[in-house]
Amino acid sequence: MGLRAGLYLRDERLMVVVRSSRRGQVHCFALEPGDLPGARLKTELETRRLKVRRMRIGLARPLLTVKILEVPPARGAQLNEMVAFELERHVPFPPEDIRFDFIRLPGSSKGPLRVMVAACERRTVEGALRLLEEPRLKPRAVTIACHDLASLLSRRSKVRRALWAHRAGGTTDLVCLAQGRVELSRTVPVKDGEELADEVAATLRLLGWPEIGALWISGDDASEFLASSALADFGTAVTEPPLKPRARALIAQLPEEDKGSAMLAVAAATGPARPPLNLLPAELRPRTVSMEQVATVGMVVVTASLGLALLVGQGYKQHRHAERLSQAIRALDPEVKSVEGLQAELAQKRRIAETIRTIEHADVRALPVMKELTERLPQEAWLRTLTMDKQGLEITGQASAANQLIPLLENSPSLMSVEFTAPVTKAGDKEQFRIKAAWRTAKASPEGAAKAPDQAPKRPEPAAKAPGPTKPPGPAAKQPDQPAKPSDPDGPPTIPVPPRANPPRPNQPAGPGR
Repeated sequence: MGLRAGLYLRDERLMVVVRSSRRGQVHCFALEPGDLPGARLKTELETRRLKVRRMRIGLARPLLTVKILEVPPARGAQLNEMVAFELERHVPFPPEDIRFDFIRLPGSSKGPLRVMVAACERRTVEGALRLLEEPRLKPRAVTIACHDLASLLSRRSKVRRALWAHRAGGTTDLVCLAQGRVELSRTVPVKDGEELADEVAATLRLLGWPEIGALWISGDDASEFLASSALADFGTAVTEPPLKPRARALIAQLPEEDKGSAMLAVAAATGPARPPLNLLPAELRPRTVSMEQVATVGMVVVTASLGLALLVGQGYKQHRHAERLSQAIRALDPEVKSVEGLQAELAQKRRIAETIRTIEHADVRALPVMKELTERLPQEAWLRTLTMDKQGLEITGQASAANQLIPLLENSPSLMSVEFTAPVTKAGDKEQFRIKAAWRTAKASPEGAAKAPDQAPKRPEPAAKAPGPTKPPGPAAKQPDQPAKPSDPDGPPTIPVPPRANPPRPNQPAGPGR
């Protein structure tokens, strides 16, 4: 914490106390009445190198009026209006010049509402605030200085009712405390213990207290009043107030001269941030956090912490669950791969079976036809392409004597109308050919083509062994019972071949053949 400063204002005399929370050092000085008190205050602070930003102002008790009023139960703005209306009868100045504040006092909930009011003239507060303009200080609060004495008491003090008599500047402030809370205050001009005893008795009658638990005396000439026998009639010990150790250390550094005013300045400097009675206008008050706000913020923090803990807990729980699932998946991974392999193998076998069924149910069965062609064609002939459909087949390839292929294919029980579809061309020592043939009967096209190779006769003798010329394909080739005549081996026969738009391509890659 930084510096905390308090100003005790009594008539035109100023007492200033600045304490350091870190070192526990106290700077105390008084400003005598004169012109420009604000400028002199600024000079003193600069001379002592005290960088103060805010200052609490404690007004002397004779500058204020403190009353206990009873008003009808009300709340909010209506209560303020009732207190202001009732206060007009107890102050000697007009209502527009009143600056007041009040607090509720404990009482019965059925009866009238009891409030303690502190009031002073507006010019008193404004004059105190003008003192801070020159040094450019902001006011922290404007309070009753003797009421701030309660902040110096030790927390171990558990007196139910106590009366504190503090002397400063020839006057005595009587502060009545109940459970450490100020119930009423008075200022009385007393000179000795007997007069103080009379004022104490009057104050007790005013409050309706039959007795008090402690009577404390402090300030100027406190030792003389403590030794007075007149105060012993109250049946309680007359002692100094039980102060906090830190407060005792601060008071021990104060000068003996005008010690009572210096104690009030210390009380003003160390007073609470939210005093019960604060005469500072609301628009000038610093923003402070009340206990209700602290409780609300605490509840919000606790709620947010619980929510965050819940989210983190759920996230951790889900993470652990995910880890367990990952471990289980890793344990099942070999079995999964085995099942996937079986599925792939099963799919492959299904494709093979489907292919076999497709071939079996196809209209043209290629394997029997290829088998027959392999058996009928010469060894030196080989095929480049083989095309089959419902009407017939078409083959291209090379052979030593292409014209000898026609009768071989005509003798097939499954083929008919065998003819060249393109002129025969020479390619080295081979002849390139393109031959087409139709299935022998319409019924045999889907099924007979498959069955014919199985019923075909044995492989005939090679055409080269039969004498005589080979007859061109004609109507006689269509008769399965009449074998074709052998061709003349001395010269090639003349075979009429219809022209074809697309001649064979010799550079086309050759297919498998025999």
